[in-house]
Amino acid sequence: MTEPTLVFDDDCGFCTWWAEFFDERTDVRVVGFSDLTPELRERLPEDYEECSHFVTDDEVRSCGASIEAGLARIDDVGAVREAIEFLRNFEDYERVRESGYRWVADNRDFWGQLVSKTPPVRREE
Repeated sequence: MTEPTLVFDDDCGFCTWWAEFFDERTDVRVVGFSDLTPELRERLPEDYEECSHFVTDDEVRSCGASIEAGLARIDDVGAVREAIEFLRNFEDYERVRESGYRWVADNRDFWGQLVSKTPPVRREE
């Protein structure tokens, strides 16, 4: 695998909105859970459907870390990247990032009312 890849829940409108946001603004390939290859699935944690994942040749970042990795790709040398690097200096950053991710993920129905796209698995051909 040479392309960084965001793996997401392709049966969730809110998740699809985020995946397409990254797809349009980065070099990141997006792959839904329903389109996982056996090789990519093998690299994911056993409970992979619990959150999104950012997969590179070297690592798999899950949940909040996956979104952080995608956001950093939007702006490799600008303000977004600088903000992430700054926040990483704080001891509680990782805990807050992951708690925030979990809170948003657990409330996808609400957030999907604000930003959502028809999930790939629900689109008519």
